[in-house]
This record gives sequence, C-alpha cells and structure tokens, in this order.
Amino acid sequence: MDFSLKLKDKYPTEIVPALIEEFGYKNVMEVPALKKIVLSQGVGEATGDKKLVDQAIEQMTMIAGQKAIITYSKKDISNFKLRKGMPIGAKVTLRGAQMYEFLERLLWSSLPRIRDFNGIKNTGFDGRGNYTLGITEQIIFPEIDIDKVSRITGMDITFVTSADTDKEALSLLTKFGIPFKK
Repeated sequence: MDFSLKLKDKYPTEIVPALIEEFGYKNVMEVPALKKIVLSQGVGEATGDKKLVDQAIEQMTMIAGQKAIITYSKKDISNFKLRKGMPIGAKVTLRGAQMYEFLERLLWSSLPRIRDFNGIKNTGFDGRGNYTLGITEQIIFPEIDIDKVSRITGMDITFVTSADTDKEALSLLTKFGIPFKK
C-alpha cells in the first residue's frame, strides 16, 4: 500500500477504478463510497458518577478532533438504575476531510499500537454495507495521555458506506487499507 497518497485523493484515482473493474458498475455514481465514520462510547457507570461522561466527552473530542456530544438514555430501566434522559455516553460523527484524516490516523498510528494485532475480524457487517469495529482500549490513540486516564474504556467505530451489500463494503474498506483477517 502506498502511504504517500492520501486516502481522500486515493479514492477517485485508485479505488473507484478498481471497484468498477471488480463489480462491473456501469456508472461511476454506482460505486460505493465512505459516507461517514461514527465513534460512540457507552459509559455504563455514568448512572452513579456524572463526571465519567465528561471524561468520555473530553477523550472522544481529543481522539476525533471534533467536539463530541452526550448521548442520553431513551427509556427507564430499573435494574440498571437508569432513568429516561440520563447521560449515558458520547458520540462523534465525522464526515468529509475530518473523516479521511481520522481514518489515516486509525490505520497508520492507532491500529499498529494494539497488542498482538493480527488484523480486524470481518464479522462486523450489518447486512446493509456498514461495518462496526470494537476497540477495547482508548489508549491506542496517540492523542490520549496514558498518565491522565483514570480508567480504560472501549469504543465502537462504525464505517457507514453507500454499498448495498457487505461484499461491496468489504472490498471498499479493504481498498482503503483496513487490515481484515484473511
């Protein structure tokens, strides 16, 4: 993979022609594209300590380079001491240039920092061309200072594509350089 070519520039010049050849699209507009990347983090212990949500917002903002928003519970669940409207997590939606910039940082600096990394499982597709990846430790991102982290949490990274099938989405994400297991 050629790292000198940025992913945003690589899509129209290399990825689109490769996908047209692979799937036989008749029109360039049929070729799947990466629409957005959504980072989300649930903070289950936030029902007891409201500061945990603030820490999650701060860390997600540093990781994404864009202000994170608070997610709120949608219904009451008494077993979890959860009431409707309580803050329970954080999320960030990245589009355009920030999306490609985050994807480059994820591929080239964060994923290689995972201990015993052998690739990403390709079982996270939803049947509609979207892929969700679970990260168990937020400290793989170089923006996070390990000394300032009070507790290690995970997050979900969702790649939303315009692909109709999982096969098309897998091919698109593979051509972007996401290291799926063989």
